[in-house]
Amino acid sequence: MQPIKVSIVDDQQLIRSGLSMLISSRDDLTVTGEASNGQEAVRSAHVRAADVVLMDVRMPVMDGIVATRALLEHNTAVKIIVLTTFDLDEYALDAIDAGASGFLLKDAPPEQLLDAITSVFHGDAVIAPSTTKRLLEHLVTPKRSTPSAEYDADVAALARLTAREREVLEAMAQGLSNVEIAAKLFVSATTVKTHVGKVLTKLGARDRVQAVVLAYRTGIV
Repeated sequence: MQPIKVSIVDDQQLIRSGLSMLISSRDDLTVTGEASNGQEAVRSAHVRAADVVLMDVRMPVMDGIVATRALLEHNTAVKIIVLTTFDLDEYALDAIDAGASGFLLKDAPPEQLLDAITSVFHGDAVIAPSTTKRLLEHLVTPKRSTPSAEYDADVAALARLTAREREVLEAMAQGLSNVEIAAKLFVSATTVKTHVGKVLTKLGARDRVQAVVLAYRTGIV
């Protein structure tokens, strides 16, 4: 099996070097590209061809949000993990709306970062209970307090879920994997995967991250 190709986009050389050393410590991961800002990333054939991109949010020339959207226009298969700090968390949610597969805080444990890379590569999303729940609550609660057409559409989408699908969505928002959800609901992992697919379809969500954001935005979690 070929190693997962990872690219790193960050304006700080020290961070790029540290992440590169960490990623290279795993036999199933390999660093194939680096860029110091979003514009360099979009122009780099190595970054565009990566399986997973670790993307900083605030960078000169072109920020991570614009770069995320541009990279996905070049390659819809690329998975992007946004790296951020808690005091810049509003940018993280904007990046997810732009198409990122999730986000991590920059002080996340190394093992969590490495696991996140393999998770998004295999089609999952970065939903770490220890960070994402706190971050989403901070971000989404103010938006939920203001009536909007988007909020009404989210509520209408939730109404289309069955009781079981709603349970699965709530478990997803708690950061549980399919296997963990299966154990919690006493069903098979295959059944959970089917439910997750139906949840994403009914909510019009691209991935688990968007579904979880909607769950927080509407207040069901």
